Amino acid sequence: MRRREFITLFGGAAAAWPLSARAQQPAMPVIGFLSSGWRESDAPRLTGLRRGLNDTGYVEGQNLVVEYRWAENELDRLPTLAASLVQTRVALIVTPGLPTTRAAKAATTSIPILFAVGTDPVQTGLVASLNLPGGNLTGFNQLNGELGAKALALLHELVPSARMIGLLENPLNPLVEEAIRTDVLAAALAIGVQIQELHASTDREIDTAFESLAQARTGALLIGNDFFFNSRVEQISALAARHAIPVIHTSSEFVAAGGLISYGISLVETYRTVGVYAGRVLKGEKPANLPVIQPTKFELVINRRTAKALGLDIPDKLLALADEVID
Repeated sequence: MRRREFITLFGGAAAAWPLSARAQQPAMPVIGFLSSGWRESDAPRLTGLRRGLNDTGYVEGQNLVVEYRWAENELDRLPTLAASLVQTRVALIVTPGLPTTRAAKAATTSIPILFAVGTDPVQTGLVASLNLPGGNLTGFNQLNGELGAKALALLHELVPSARMIGLLENPLNPLVEEAIRTDVLAAALAIGVQIQELHASTDREIDTAFESLAQARTGALLIGNDFFFNSRVEQISALAARHAIPVIHTSSEFVAAGGLISYGISLVETYRTVGVYAGRVLKGEKPANLPVIQPTKFELVINRRTAKALGLDIPDKLLALADEVID
């Protein structure tokens, strides 16, 4: 067979092959996850995120790649980490918390950003409005300020003898700190208790805060909703037990670790919602048209065994309101 005839036959055969056999397989979409915390502390968030993505047909490692970036409480690293995700050309970025969301927002005006923040995203300039965000950001507003006031009321009902209640805040997260403080101070005035403000952004400072509470004989402690405190539930639970201080936290993981009481939204469910939004964006929807979601359910979890160890009687009203009671 002549060379020219061979080339002609080969070309004709190739043209007859199915298109799918000749086309290259499309690359899997890549998304970014930018966190101020640690891999371990983000476990509940990642569980929820993966569930939401799965609900929309995306499974990590099968048809989706996730690029992770953890600042590990070093917030000055966030701009560099955000820039690295932009350089990777991820399809979208998931950002737990205001500091990470601001870092991602500063790094890109085109890549979709799906946040979960505790402060009002309109007041903080993340979106134009809750119903029509209008830019490349949307997500979930966790309503931290409102949670703080309600948590104080629950703690006061559980420990009515406490005339002084501590409020532990993270100075590295000033806007969230201010939102919680404003509502807690107003609520404290209404029910006639004083607030002892404490600050911590390291393990040692958490230890020191509990020592200060013990020295001042403060009757109870409210923990602000913050990525750092959420990553230290076991340390906080152990210190609360050691110093015999009733503590309310926003995370149910705290109660599971031996803490007294928690009131807040489910991290798993929050990030499942964010994951569903991520799947919708991957399928072509625009963040500008996806309303910011606000929680409709808050979980109250009580550890009856811890209450007994602290000598506290849980009011029947609280037991009836609780979503879960750990014995």
